[in-house]
Amino acid sequence: MASWDIQPQGVQGQLKVVGTHAEDLGKALNTLLSDIQEAAQAAGTAVPGTSAMTPMRGPMTPAGKPLGPVAPELLPHKATGPVAAALAEYVTHRKKHMKAMADRCQAAVLGAAKATNEYVQGDLEAAKNAQTAAHDVRVDALKDFGGKKK
Repeated sequence: MASWDIQPQGVQGQLKVVGTHAEDLGKALNTLLSDIQEAAQAAGTAVPGTSAMTPMRGPMTPAGKPLGPVAPELLPHKATGPVAAALAEYVTHRKKHMKAMADRCQAAVLGAAKATNEYVQGDLEAAKNAQTAAHDVRVDALKDFGGKKK
């Protein structure tokens, strides 16, 4: 087995930096999804003018308000247009890529931390296994990976 020369304090410092960037990525993805949702709502429809709203049905007062209780399906609602549909499809197709980014970040941080801990404890084989699990993005294996118990 090859010898290693790891500086745990340096690894810890880098993990903090990576953790900060991973949090920033998470915030950016959440902002992206929120902005896409707002854009979809603001995009309008393919129908002109007031046709974008479904009219009220049932008896009305002279002021145009419904007389008595109205079922929710009869209340006006905005029609969904092609831009909103396209944005929804975009998010649906990109969801797996966004999850993969988060999983890769988590696996890298967990793998580096576990491998360094095993190195410090002198178990190079366990450190190698932790690195391999991180490389293969096996977050579940890294979470359960404990190495030697004291």
